[in-house]
Amino acid sequence: MTEPQPDQPHFKRAINLFDAIMLVTGSMIGSGIFIVSADISRQVGSAGWLLVVWLLTGFITMAGAISYGELASMFPKVGGQYVYLREAFGRLTAFLYGWTLFLVIQTGVIAAVAVAFAKFTGVLQPWFSVKHILFETNIGGWNFTFSSVQLLAILLIVGITALNAQGVRTGKLIQNVLGSTKLVALALLIIFGLALGLNHEAIQANFADMWAAMRYSAPGVSAAPLPISGSALLIAIGMAMTGSLFSSDSWNNIGFAGEEIQNPERTLVRSMAIGTAIVTGLYILINVVYLLVLPLHGSPEAATVAGRGIQYATDDRVATAVAESVLGQNGAYVMAVLIMLSTFGANNGIILSGARAYFAMAKDGLFFPGLARLNRANVPGRALWAQCFWACVLCLSGKYGDLLNYVMFAVILFYVITIIGIFVLRRTRPEAPRPYRAWGYPLVPGLYILLATTFCIILLIAPDTAEFSQRGLLLMALGLPVYFLFGRRFGRSAGQA
Repeated sequence: MTEPQPDQPHFKRAINLFDAIMLVTGSMIGSGIFIVSADISRQVGSAGWLLVVWLLTGFITMAGAISYGELASMFPKVGGQYVYLREAFGRLTAFLYGWTLFLVIQTGVIAAVAVAFAKFTGVLQPWFSVKHILFETNIGGWNFTFSSVQLLAILLIVGITALNAQGVRTGKLIQNVLGSTKLVALALLIIFGLALGLNHEAIQANFADMWAAMRYSAPGVSAAPLPISGSALLIAIGMAMTGSLFSSDSWNNIGFAGEEIQNPERTLVRSMAIGTAIVTGLYILINVVYLLVLPLHGSPEAATVAGRGIQYATDDRVATAVAESVLGQNGAYVMAVLIMLSTFGANNGIILSGARAYFAMAKDGLFFPGLARLNRANVPGRALWAQCFWACVLCLSGKYGDLLNYVMFAVILFYVITIIGIFVLRRTRPEAPRPYRAWGYPLVPGLYILLATTFCIILLIAPDTAEFSQRGLLLMALGLPVYFLFGRRFGRSAGQA
């Protein structure tokens, strides 16, 4: 990469180790940990298997992060995972990742987190509700509705994008403040839950028969619980992990800002390892607290928090239900505010990071050339606004669960391909400098590939997720003709072969 002239916009190395850790933890902790345990409990139906899902998710996430760090230390460039895939497999694979990142991965996460922010706002201001329809029409047999939740989600994305267009220092300041706040909030929820919220009836109910796996119906569906075992239990665990893996994702986003990080060869690896370890530990502890405070099983028609249990917490807001159980209605309001701050901070980190990948693609001649420009604040402003536009379009679906299913298959599939890249580069470029070598190689990266591939296969064959996963594959395949279009139209102007 050529050195920029002093008077030209260029990336500034403004992110230190603490900033980077806050970006990792802040991007990971969004809305998922406060919501998805309700759906997980309906999928597997027991306290033991709920904890297994989170422990397995924690292992997979940690294995991915400590393996991925080798690539981050080798190529500490703006673009992160896009660059790693380009170096290991070439431009086509890298483009398909970047294409999917823009269409559904990064923008889908931004949309899902923004929708969650809007839903939690409804705890404080009931006007924000999916039932509050602002506009409705029928287009060619498709019934389109626009709710107050979608409006607020779009306004949030636009607002955070505008803040990040002001420069990386603004984005990192927001992330440091909100990242620290959400870590403290999770720690306090754990402490208060253990000190004040222990429910001996719930503990007895949850742990007396903690391995009796059952499949429960979703809210609004009347069906008897279905005992599951063997392959059905394996599939249920895989489907349940869609939510837990989503909650643990975005640990890689710090890599997108490689050229804005101080001492990136060390900082990237350390921030991913430290940040992922902190979040994984907190997630497991918070789920233990859930099980110590609320019964797992409940009824969607129950009038009380305890009666609805974890499975049927209102709008799946398990953390809010725990806070209400411990501290009363005021606790629910406090938790709603903290979760709003958490989701705001998560989207700030994700929005800040993602635009750097599109910038790198455009520099390679594989995306719109205008996205390869930095604004006066030395950030890729046009890439930020392009990302904002598409994330807002995705918000129009308004379905949190559907967005998760679209996102997670593509996310994990590309993680698998990227970790395979470690093996490829060890063979093709054995002499390349590696400031950090993947811990436990080849066992740990190999285990990650095995477990993550199994997860992808489950999503492809499970009835509830197969349609979304197949659509995800189709979206990737649509990138093939687009790649050749961009390569032919813009590749030469970017100086690429």
